[in-house]
Amino acid sequence: MERSASVEGAIWFLGDVHGRFEHVIRLVKLHRPEAVVFLGDLECDLPLDMILRPILDLTEIWFIHGNHDSDRPAFWHNLHGNSLAERNLHGRVAEIAGLRIAGLGGTFESAVWRPGDPETGVQNYQDYLQRLALRPQHADIVATKKQQALSAIYPDDYFALAMEKADLLVCHEAPDCHPYGYLEINELALALGAKQVVHGHHHDSLDYRAEWSRMGFAAHGVAFRAVMDLNGKIIS
Repeated sequence: MERSASVEGAIWFLGDVHGRFEHVIRLVKLHRPEAVVFLGDLECDLPLDMILRPILDLTEIWFIHGNHDSDRPAFWHNLHGNSLAERNLHGRVAEIAGLRIAGLGGTFESAVWRPGDPETGVQNYQDYLQRLALRPQHADIVATKKQQALSAIYPDDYFALAMEKADLLVCHEAPDCHPYGYLEINELALALGAKQVVHGHHHDSLDYRAEWSRMGFAAHGVAFRAVMDLNGKIIS
């Protein structure tokens, strides 16, 4: 597989695409990076491997989920129920283009676990379902809550990931350098030994460089449907 010399060995990070993949397919065909990582909120109307069929042989495709990937059952199934399911980075570390990359999909939700809130603290999805079953509610409300809770961050996943080691952390939530970020993302990055964090979710790409020294790692946010390389350069 030939690649553009300027992106040889490159990893691209893809901001929240929200159902639009045309630009990703066009740019991968043009430059052929070694790997691409979706940062959540893909909102797949079709199975992901079907959507990305034109580039399946051109680059490694990896992803984490975002909060909107559980808005509809079809979104969740199309993201996780296809041949690319093994490229789900959530809650694990994988070697990608020579780097150990950790992934944490989803968002902190008050019904599950919002750090600092003593009223929450569900440990995992099964725990959430068990607690939900104890509350008398209309079946439609229960079904909606079960669906939406799929994309939450659970303590079991967070702390299991913190036991690993990685060069880089990709996540949907932002570290605390973002106005709506979380110190817990900083702490996870430091536990992993990560030197860089790349996040989506907020649809912006703020300049965090003044915070890098304080945090102990570099950080980048990838904006809405943007494409960023490993060095923080905007491809599109």
